Amino acid sequence: MSRFINVLRSWLLLVSLIAAGNTVQSFRDHSFLAHKLYTGKPALVNGLQARTFGVWTLLSSIIRFSCAVDIQNRTLYHITLWTFILALGHFVSESLVYHTAPITIGVMAPLLVAGFSILGMLMGFQYLEESQEVAAIPSKKRQ
Repeated sequence: MSRFINVLRSWLLLVSLIAAGNTVQSFRDHSFLAHKLYTGKPALVNGLQARTFGVWTLLSSIIRFSCAVDIQNRTLYHITLWTFILALGHFVSESLVYHTAPITIGVMAPLLVAGFSILGMLMGFQYLEESQEVAAIPSKKRQ
């Protein structure tokens, strides 16, 4: 397995653990989202919205962790990539369309994580293909 893939696995594990922490925070205190992310319209943040955000974040965390463990699984790799695309789309739309999440450090962090993760995973495709091609070459048996 290439060094790049090992770094990507470590990154996915780190991002997964951070997302798990954000999940706990979303369930504990919904004002966290109003004060850190959705500062444009904090009155729209309530307990239900925070718990929904928490479940979405937990699901993303589980998918990313699973991909870090089994990064050669192409279906799981694609689904993991989509978790980052959806996160990026969510925060961009909340910032630029709905104006609920102005560009602050609290919003920049998930935007940067999603953006770098998308780039890393797109670059990782070439290393996954190389490792699968090497695995597909049959070894010669000596008689």
